[in-house]
Amino acid sequence: MITPLPKVIIITAPSGAGKTTLVRYLLDKMNHQLAFSVSATTRARREHEIEGKDYYFISKEEFIEKRDKGEFLEWEEVYDGNYYGTLKSEVLRIAAQHKSCIFDVDVKGALNIKKHYGSQALAIFIKVPSIADLRRRLEARLTETPQTIERRLQRAVMEIQHENDFDRIIVNRHLPAAKRTAYHYVSAFLNETPTTEHKKQQKATF
Repeated sequence: MITPLPKVIIITAPSGAGKTTLVRYLLDKMNHQLAFSVSATTRARREHEIEGKDYYFISKEEFIEKRDKGEFLEWEEVYDGNYYGTLKSEVLRIAAQHKSCIFDVDVKGALNIKKHYGSQALAIFIKVPSIADLRRRLEARLTETPQTIERRLQRAVMEIQHENDFDRIIVNRHLPAAKRTAYHYVSAFLNETPTTEHKKQQKATF
């Protein structure tokens, strides 16, 4: 007998659009239904980060070994030379808690996960009203160099071209409203039954 795939939630966005803030909100509001999928990375751990909570910090050698063994649901090498990926074991860990996995991933990873889970995944694309808006948000972080900001903006232009590949689009103009809309979409999806389940691409702007 084939075990059915669990429902999963995929949140993606260009860097700076607010996906991590929305994921944290959903986890806080729906901790009885959702658990966070912790990614693996080869980059160095930052001072405030906790192993196993923020990321699994592993060496490049270990990452490549796991990749070659097929242990990743999705993975990517980013422009700084580090690897990021979602371990298949994370989904199993969360399913054992009788919860749905919520992924906070980049656009490429989100598309790969969506392809794997099909109708069992709700994939939400978060964006800001304009690239100029995104630039202001990245500059306001005070953690980015001008060169990094330009790279992120160039990447964002390419990522936005994929927005219609997702089930839902939220334009994050006003954060409280975006939070309410994300909660509505996720709650409705998780509580749908197989006979009533239906989704169509929809855009919400706040």
